Amino acid sequence: MAYHFNDNQQFDYEIRLALGSAWRQGADVGEVLATASTVSDGDGEAWFSAWVDLARNVREQADRSAARGHTASARDAWLRAAGYLGAALVGVDAVADPAKRLDEVFPEHRACFDHFMRAWTPPAEAVRVPYEDTNLPGYLVGPPTASGPQPVLIANNGSDGPISTAWTLLGAPAVARGYRVLLFDGPGQQSMLFERGTTFRPDWENVITPVVDFLLSRPEVDPERIVLAGISQAGYWVPRALAFEHRIAAAVADPGVMRVADSWWHNIGADLHSLWESGDRETFDHVIREALAQNPAIAATWRWRTKPYGIDSPFDLLTEMSRYDLTPVTDRITSPLLITDPEGEQFWPGASQQLYDALPGPKHLVRFTEAEGAHLHCEPMGRALFEQRVFDWLDDRLGLPA
Repeated sequence: MAYHFNDNQQFDYEIRLALGSAWRQGADVGEVLATASTVSDGDGEAWFSAWVDLARNVREQADRSAARGHTASARDAWLRAAGYLGAALVGVDAVADPAKRLDEVFPEHRACFDHFMRAWTPPAEAVRVPYEDTNLPGYLVGPPTASGPQPVLIANNGSDGPISTAWTLLGAPAVARGYRVLLFDGPGQQSMLFERGTTFRPDWENVITPVVDFLLSRPEVDPERIVLAGISQAGYWVPRALAFEHRIAAAVADPGVMRVADSWWHNIGADLHSLWESGDRETFDHVIREALAQNPAIAATWRWRTKPYGIDSPFDLLTEMSRYDLTPVTDRITSPLLITDPEGEQFWPGASQQLYDALPGPKHLVRFTEAEGAHLHCEPMGRALFEQRVFDWLDDRLGLPA
């Protein structure tokens, strides 16, 4: 499908993701295309402003509907507004005074999503998952007619996506099929990063085990039917957690990720990889910083993607990232794991097959193709097909009725 929405590769992908979220009422196709047409040149400042303006207009519509008692209209508009603000934040590092704009817009995004969650039927419960000496903020969401212990899907977000995207990609289809869903921010993700300064960690079992402990304390959770599903970089975090946390009945990695750093080396190139391997920190940092100084758009993307690690030196960043490697632990993964393998995967090409081949336990590889309209990272415009294949597999693993 030769569609091209924006000269900036990341912005182009975000538009596809927004269009796909319309399947779960996370966007309106007309709103997305109309806004995208005004920022097609890839200008970061224009991108940020256009999506914030759209989101605020939609949020005002939601507030008016709520004031007049039109609950369904308000609920759906709050979700769209949250999604549009999430899209805007992808470009925040390209604007003047990005820290100030992030501090302004991120609370707006979460407020819209909070309103949406409270307007859900039944209202979602805001929860705090005990984690080390603090907690992980999240939501426990149930289907309208749920009673008694139900299967639960833990929705594990990726590296920089908003929680509204975790909802449209994983949460909404799970709830529609009778699951309860736990949405949460882990270390380095959204509220944990922006409001608390907590950064990523490679040993994700130390995140998921407290989540499972929390769920097992809840009477509405079926302890034998807890599943874990992750998108984007969670294609590393999910299998990493499974290597140590064995109370998960089944799991999904969309896509599979063997080594997180591979997505960076794919873009940085072999010569710089060799320079990094030589250990010449000073030269490596100088070369990367010089290259970023010559391309403001790429520099903005670099700042956005490195923010969750909290590391300034490019050499130190890649050194830390090299710890995010499943190779030493794949032999410990015994839980059934479904791995997606989308054609044209642009961040970790070939990694899904590598992970599948390395797993000793029950596994399933699901391919998505361009001919089906379900290609590219996390199948942004093939959501109906994704849901059918992935959730049919999950239902079968849990023995749920068809």
